[in-house]
Amino acid sequence: MTINLKKVLALSTSLGVAVVCASGASAATTAQTQTHTRHRVKHTAPVSAPSAAPAATVVSKPAVRAAALSSGAASAFVAPRDESILVTGSALSQRADSNANPVQTITAKDIQSTSATTLGDYLLRLPSISASGTNNTNTNGGLGMSCSDIRNLGQNRVLVLVDGKRQVPTFGNGSQCVDMNSIPMDMVESVEILKDGGSELYGADAVAGVINIKLRHNTTKGNITIRGGITDKGDGQMGLLSGYKGFDFDHGRGNITVFGSYMTQSGIRQKNRDWSATPWNSDPAIGENAAVGSSIPMNTRVIDPSGNFDLVSNGTGGGANGFHNFSTSDRYNFASEQMLTNSLQQGVLAGDAHYELNEHVDFYSSVRYTHKDAMNTLAGNPMTGASYPSTLETSVVLPAGNPYNIWGQDVDLYKRFSDIGPRKYEEAFDTWQYIGGAKGRIVGDWHYDVSMTYGESLAKLSTENMENYAHYLDELGSQQVDPADPNSAVVYNPSICKSSAGCVLVNPFQAYSGQAANYLRYTQVDHSAYYMRDFNARVHNNRLAKLPWQGGGHLGVAMGLEHRSEQASYKPDPLAVNGDLGGGATYTGGGYDVTEAYIESNLLLLRNVPFAHDLTIDGQGRWSHYNTFGDAYNWKASINYAPISDIRFRATLGTSFRAPTLTELYSGHQIGYNSGNDPCAQASSYGSYSAAVVAKCASQGINTATFVNANSSQIPTLGGGNSALKPEEGRTYTFGTVITPRWIPNLTASVEYWHYTVKNTILQVPVQFIVDECYTGVGPSYCNLVSQRSSAGQLTQVNDTYENAGGLRTNGIDFDLSYRFRLTKHDSLMLNNNFQQIVGYLQQNEPGGTWYNYAGRLLYQNGYGFPRVRDYATATWSHDRFSLTYMMSYTGGMKFNDGSNDLSCKVYAYCKVPGVFSHDVTISYNLPDWQIELGVNNILDKKPPFVPDGASNTALSMYPEEIIGRYVFMQVGRIF
Repeated sequence: MTINLKKVLALSTSLGVAVVCASGASAATTAQTQTHTRHRVKHTAPVSAPSAAPAATVVSKPAVRAAALSSGAASAFVAPRDESILVTGSALSQRADSNANPVQTITAKDIQSTSATTLGDYLLRLPSISASGTNNTNTNGGLGMSCSDIRNLGQNRVLVLVDGKRQVPTFGNGSQCVDMNSIPMDMVESVEILKDGGSELYGADAVAGVINIKLRHNTTKGNITIRGGITDKGDGQMGLLSGYKGFDFDHGRGNITVFGSYMTQSGIRQKNRDWSATPWNSDPAIGENAAVGSSIPMNTRVIDPSGNFDLVSNGTGGGANGFHNFSTSDRYNFASEQMLTNSLQQGVLAGDAHYELNEHVDFYSSVRYTHKDAMNTLAGNPMTGASYPSTLETSVVLPAGNPYNIWGQDVDLYKRFSDIGPRKYEEAFDTWQYIGGAKGRIVGDWHYDVSMTYGESLAKLSTENMENYAHYLDELGSQQVDPADPNSAVVYNPSICKSSAGCVLVNPFQAYSGQAANYLRYTQVDHSAYYMRDFNARVHNNRLAKLPWQGGGHLGVAMGLEHRSEQASYKPDPLAVNGDLGGGATYTGGGYDVTEAYIESNLLLLRNVPFAHDLTIDGQGRWSHYNTFGDAYNWKASINYAPISDIRFRATLGTSFRAPTLTELYSGHQIGYNSGNDPCAQASSYGSYSAAVVAKCASQGINTATFVNANSSQIPTLGGGNSALKPEEGRTYTFGTVITPRWIPNLTASVEYWHYTVKNTILQVPVQFIVDECYTGVGPSYCNLVSQRSSAGQLTQVNDTYENAGGLRTNGIDFDLSYRFRLTKHDSLMLNNNFQQIVGYLQQNEPGGTWYNYAGRLLYQNGYGFPRVRDYATATWSHDRFSLTYMMSYTGGMKFNDGSNDLSCKVYAYCKVPGVFSHDVTISYNLPDWQIELGVNNILDKKPPFVPDGASNTALSMYPEEIIGRYVFMQVGRIF
């Protein structure tokens, strides 16, 4: 791992300045609890107790009590006193049981008691965190990032905060998010998930909700942790070394805490899992044999453009006896070189400091530097021709005049360059974030918090063993008559190679080696950068006025200003820009500025009076001005009503919006290979529309009975940004109840109904939907997005840039349970359950178009779905310092859907997946200064369900634990 020494020095200097100048931080944010007093007692980390990973619970007074109980101290069984705290979803301090927002809280112990290597891996266990985000099993284009998604609304509709402050996103090729992999789990104190819209308080992106990660601060203790894990197959090895130490100074008025960690995790090869070692290319009809692997083999495949022959070289150099007819045995099994999970290496250095000058001024600052390397491999690059923006040949043509062409006519060549080597992807990210500010009391109960945040994320994205397509054509002696026309006729001209340094004419029917391979091989290197500056000024008063009637509480008010600027750039490799690599990319660059103001008012109408143990209402509003599209206004209202202490009812109603990301606005146009099938290769599968598909293909000169799809299971797709995008607009409401019966101590149960509506959704329409609409004739306007086919009849590209497409509506029910009780003097049992039921998930792909119901569907070609039911339950038995935790995850069954229609079980061999259970066990033992933990994940070695996705035989995003298999880990920690 390469560490940026300049930034390490800057980090060290920042910490030194913090000590000398006494300007520090306890990261005062919306995520922090009460203001420090001038002469406070030293804060020390509590001794961890024998408990393990309860499922996350909904915040409420009893939930806070249960959390205290789970810390395991003997006194923990006594309920703490009622305190006001800051909870995600409000800028005001209030009692947890008066907060109407559905907030889920996860503790550090919950996370560390699982096998999760990164924070993103753990969050995937939670029913509300969906699989449509990016995770560590996305090896083809995932960039080693982990991007969380709440309620299947998409990772771009989730706002991620750290200690209540925005974080700089990681910016890659066509994607951006706050990378959960870059935040070490050992730095995390807790995570709060607001499962409701939050734009009225936090601004853009908080459409689905907010994930607020609270880090360790203000401690005087130290810790060193060593963790290791491995699968029962001997792969997926993980090692972690981390430590932190806090120091008080000036009699406890100041504190400095430093943190460091290094983590390494090896990837898992696809060939090492029996269920994925032979990937099906598609879902065959009942009674038909499944095609396995790719139709582009290592030995060169030769296709007559007129469809008269389809041959494969024997690898002997060609000639009259050097070929045989292509058959299923020639298909290439790319699983032999492909990864199921990314390899990761990560180093983190962080510092946190604060100094309380007096009650009016408490300086704070924090800095964090992360370097991460992500690595994975894919099979050798398949060469089929060029695509936009390249003007090189759309098909690899061996001219009739070439001496190795024995057919006397131009023919099309298809070859996978495994003899050059597998594609090796290496992504190196450097992320740097600094926060500095001051907070304190102004006068009376008025408090302020002003801060500045600066963040930058730099990335170097390398791909080894790519092929220089222009050099490939040189070696074949293939020259376009019109170089500006990618569909131009070609002639044989060996002089173009002889005049190029390093070029040698090749026999395309032999393996490449030596000088020919070196001339062809290329390492593509792209660079990206993202910069963020965020200025915040906030004031609040929890007790502005006392209501003048019996039982009346206080009026609280909070308000603030924010100015934020974000800029990003993506610089592709020069040969990708000029098209020499056969595809290409264009520069991405742009930014925006936003100025915002918000206000919140909280009114405790009644407290501890008959029929009103608590009645609280809250209102929030925010104005935003973007230099890219103008003004936006959002609001939210909520009510919390507890007639008695045993039950309370809560409801929220609000609006939200999402400004287009820099990726969606400015990303350069480039070709990717999205999952999908050419309609002309599966015309018989369209039922009553089959005749229309056959006719459409025939009009393009294609006989569907003999057509061969070279890009099997993939469609060349031109994606990119759209500077004319408008913001998304949404409305969310929730209502539910929380039950905490006095006659059953330590029991909390809650039920919540939630409903989201989003208009002007920004998306790329599924490419399969586009070609289906065109070729079936259902949506003829979509044919404008399908480019002219190549001379070989292959799809060259489908235009699918970002657009304000249509709408999205989803609703569902959450049920959460937390219960702890004593068994004996030394034994206790803690039960937790998080359950989510999706009632509906409707998506519209064009304004005024059809609404598609995806609830209970698996988009099997894309690797993710919308299960109606998900559940995560835990049971922890504690005996003094020993604890045993059982964890169960459940993902409901789903029907296969291609983006437009469900697959018929009467037509296809596979049409659905069953529900899947996964079981984990963790054992922990805690001494006064030592913590020991041993666990087994997926203890029954449950395999993921079979999904003919064309790549892995499962839905990679849906079943991360099952993909890894049985996994054993051990952790030892030393407290000092």
